[in-house]
Amino acid sequence: MKFSFIDNSKPSRRRVLRDAFTLAVVASPLASLAKAADETKAIDETAEEVTFAAGPRPLVQYPQKRPLTLVTTRPPHLETPFPVFNEGPITPNDAFFVRYHLANFPTSIDPDTYRLTIKGSVDTPLSLSLAELKALAEPVEVVAVNQCSGNSRGFSMPRVFGAQLGNGSMGNARWVGVPLKAVLEKAGVKADAKQVTFRGLDKPVLPSTPEYIKALDISHAMDGEPMIAWSMNGTDLPFLNGYPIRLVVPGYFGTYWIKHLNEIEVVDHTFDGFFMAKGYRLPDNDCLCIAPGTTAAQTKPISKLAIRSFITSVKHGDVLPLKKNVVLKGIAFDGGVGVNKVEISIDGGKNWREAKLGKDLGRFSFREWTLPITFTSKGATQLMVRASNSAGETQPLRADWNPSGYRRNAIETSHVTVA
Repeated sequence: MKFSFIDNSKPSRRRVLRDAFTLAVVASPLASLAKAADETKAIDETAEEVTFAAGPRPLVQYPQKRPLTLVTTRPPHLETPFPVFNEGPITPNDAFFVRYHLANFPTSIDPDTYRLTIKGSVDTPLSLSLAELKALAEPVEVVAVNQCSGNSRGFSMPRVFGAQLGNGSMGNARWVGVPLKAVLEKAGVKADAKQVTFRGLDKPVLPSTPEYIKALDISHAMDGEPMIAWSMNGTDLPFLNGYPIRLVVPGYFGTYWIKHLNEIEVVDHTFDGFFMAKGYRLPDNDCLCIAPGTTAAQTKPISKLAIRSFITSVKHGDVLPLKKNVVLKGIAFDGGVGVNKVEISIDGGKNWREAKLGKDLGRFSFREWTLPITFTSKGATQLMVRASNSAGETQPLRADWNPSGYRRNAIETSHVTVA
């Protein structure tokens, strides 16, 4: 079965419902795996070539998406094939990774009846239509990285529990919406407000599974950076990326970027729901790490992105030419301080040279970098990349360990051969 999706920045109500129905049909595990069997050519051309204990990961195609790397089918978790990041600093909508926490997610949404509720410790509870939300304040735009907390978890040593992710659970997009601050000001935040909670339309399948609700401190919610977005790279959000609206929290891990956002509640206490009080937490110490086999004395919620960088133009096992110019290329990002230097080593870390940074799309965005190099000797070598920011933070040589495999940001190494 093949599906055709018209590229239209303002889809009709009928088209949105049609696409949602298609999603309902295709999003089943059996349908996804059947589609994967037909994607041999795509796998050969774009597979990430990362094999974990479960074996090679197939590419599958969902509505509005090109073939993406399958992590899980229920709920859908799809990674961006890593070569996509070499195409430019903006991740295309059809290649943007997909992550759901709860398997009972919506498969049809009527934009005409969709409402966003604001309640709790506010002067005026609100129930906003999409039109009312969009008219509430002047739209704002930000280019920001959305990265899963467990991105690259599969490389943790020793291995940790959880989906064994490669490096593709991240993406960078141009988001348009209204500041969360404007919505809260419209409702009127009371003086006793301490945090703001956010809930989307995905629900637990079993009564014993906790609801997925996240919280931000009121000071963060009101500082003008978090936004409620309806546009991604110049068009409506793809269904699997949160249509019709999602929370965007620039500089923070994707765990806070609630999709299909439909409820905001201002509370007068520190929210203690499972995904804040027990899930998505790190050791509360300077390195946010512990020794394997030990237990953290205290933990705290994961928050800002760590500084990271990748080589995107070369992959493990590539054979590179001797005494010919090769332009290395890649990306770097952090939690919003702003990357100001990227360095490359072509000899396993013995010597480092500074790369040229590409256009600055904003402090929350991927920053491209390039470096022309010439190899002067044959044999195996290691290419390494490290980024620094204006706060003086630099990527560590070795990865710190935590029991959830969160926030990996060690220097990445690509093993290549010069011939």
